[in-house]
Amino acid sequence: MDGESKGIVCVTGASGFLASWLIKRLLLAGYHVVGTIRDPGNEKKTEHLWKLEGAKERLQLMKGDLMEEGSFDEAIMGCHGVFHTASPVLMPSHDPKVEILEPAIKGTLNVLHSCKKNPLMRRVVLTSSSSTVRVREHFNPNHSIDESYWSSEELCERLQLWYCLSKVLAEKTAWKFCKENGIDLVTVLPSFVIGPSLPPDLCSTASDVLGLFKGQVDKFQWHGRMGYVHIDDVALCHILVFETKAATGRYLCSSSVVDNNELASILSARYPSFHIPNRFVELGRPYYELDTSKVRGLGFNFKTIEEMFDDCVASLLEQGRLSTNTTA
Repeated sequence: MDGESKGIVCVTGASGFLASWLIKRLLLAGYHVVGTIRDPGNEKKTEHLWKLEGAKERLQLMKGDLMEEGSFDEAIMGCHGVFHTASPVLMPSHDPKVEILEPAIKGTLNVLHSCKKNPLMRRVVLTSSSSTVRVREHFNPNHSIDESYWSSEELCERLQLWYCLSKVLAEKTAWKFCKENGIDLVTVLPSFVIGPSLPPDLCSTASDVLGLFKGQVDKFQWHGRMGYVHIDDVALCHILVFETKAATGRYLCSSSVVDNNELASILSARYPSFHIPNRFVELGRPYYELDTSKVRGLGFNFKTIEEMFDDCVASLLEQGRLSTNTTA
């Protein structure tokens, strides 16, 4: 099958942790990919993308700024699908509503306005987060959390979980706009993403993992109970729901949900040469499971926690960020 027959798709936030891996998978699958980035001329941000197999032939990078109305028009016009992964993840320094919430909501609307103008658009896949379903006052331990759940906006605000709130508001905004404008939308809700990092700068989640293997527990400490998923599975899940005509609505994307101490036990036994703590402080977080039967119903199978961390560690070692002689 040649590249043309797979069609042209756009990936927003192309230089990011997930977007880079998604572009890798799309190119391998034979798609032509238009990636958007704030500054396509920034070689440090784009060099890793041009090294991907098929990039020279089927990758194009164009400017796209979440806060600039119409800036995605050119990149999206003529595409058959859009994968909207771009979202601010920085810790707010002054005003979270300006620094995180507005870019997430306005950015999503800017991308969708551009999609609306494109007559060839078949489907939009939005990267949301499992945090949009699991931040709640009350859990029923007998019922797994599925895609019908939504996190409490009030609780997110009270706990100052700005990233989570931005994901909730951006996804709800997307559903409203797409229903009003006849756009076929599917959303993917990954849990904590683990795996090899293609960009030169580690994102916050990859930095947390690196810290954990160096014995720095502060970032991982507050996770409590958390779902984990391999970055390759997240990318493949995006492509699966894009290609499956019957796919509809939201899809949780997570392999296993484990408590911090269970994770510490697995990792410290598997990687004895690193400074992984045997235990974390108990946070008393509620017990929950994520129901991924919807995506599994499409024939999807997830990699294990051991596989995702093996691949992540191999990548960190190869990049020289970690060594078996690393000291805390």
